[in-house]
Amino acid sequence: MNSESFASILGSYDYTLPPELIAKEPASPRDSARLLIYNRNDQSVVIDQFSNIIDYLPKNAVLVFNRTKVIPARFDLKKKTGGNVEALMIKIGNHAGSIEPEKGDAHSSITVLATGSFKPGDRLTWEDGHTFTVLKRVEKEAILEPSFPIENLHNLLEKFGKTPLPPYMKDSPLSEDRRRNEYQTVFAKEKGSVAAPTAGLHFTKELIKNIAQSGRGIAEVTLHVNLGTFAPLTEEQWRLKKLHTEYYSIDPDTIALLNRAKVDRKPIIAIGTTSVRTLESASDGSTIVRPSGSTDLFMTEETRPHFVDHLITNFHVPRSSLLMLVSAFTGREKLLKLYDQAIKEQMRFFSFGDGMMIV
Repeated sequence: MNSESFASILGSYDYTLPPELIAKEPASPRDSARLLIYNRNDQSVVIDQFSNIIDYLPKNAVLVFNRTKVIPARFDLKKKTGGNVEALMIKIGNHAGSIEPEKGDAHSSITVLATGSFKPGDRLTWEDGHTFTVLKRVEKEAILEPSFPIENLHNLLEKFGKTPLPPYMKDSPLSEDRRRNEYQTVFAKEKGSVAAPTAGLHFTKELIKNIAQSGRGIAEVTLHVNLGTFAPLTEEQWRLKKLHTEYYSIDPDTIALLNRAKVDRKPIIAIGTTSVRTLESASDGSTIVRPSGSTDLFMTEETRPHFVDHLITNFHVPRSSLLMLVSAFTGREKLLKLYDQAIKEQMRFFSFGDGMMIV
């Protein structure tokens, strides 16, 4: 495949979005966002409020949420010669796809994306005298060795770090306190992500409680989201049909619940693309057989989901791997028509935007 044909492929997943439809802050309350419901059986489209989602959920369905928690992974460092370095942590040690320290790692290195002028051997100072030594730098990516036990890192980030937001939300009016609260799902538990599983941002605790009381099942998995989710798709990724690597895990009780649901033919509804990647990577089609690991799963309209039946998601960036994943449930042409309809309806797009449910 040449670059021209790859450009054509990317162009086939493109659409034009008026800038004013990019949501810079969430709906308040969360479930007051709008929801586009697309029914693949009768091709119908309904636009309602997210709080009414129970009216459209298949009976006996099991909803699967990603309980990963965003950490305040952005932080500022000072150079000995003056000037600042802005860093965003993307990996700890060699644990691919995760920013959670490995057990027993006393002084593991961290990998960051960083801006500023610095080189290997430089010592960069953080708050309260904590320092990092630069081990390696290649363009914007650097490996830093902390002067303190790596197990202290998350506590320090909670104290001194800042919540990362997607590139298209840099001018969000949210304060740091609001970012920590609102760029986080209400069911977040497992620290390890630099980006939120944004489909879950629409759910309130009350809505989840009402869904459970309606007879639908609730399950939770973990996939730690890294910056690859925002990175432009490359020609090599398309050729190899492999994406960035992210770490996932599913506990034994959840595996038993989900496997039982498949036997009983209960519909599985993934809340977000991260839950899709987890379930499709962990299963052999009908059964969860890989409870944890790293996934580089890449889905397009040619990919048939095997374990997941329905999807609740947001409206995604043009030409992105996320948009391609959603097309696995609808087909590319139909998905772009749905996006056109959402734009005409003045729905809000991207991380803090409105939702879409495909049943």
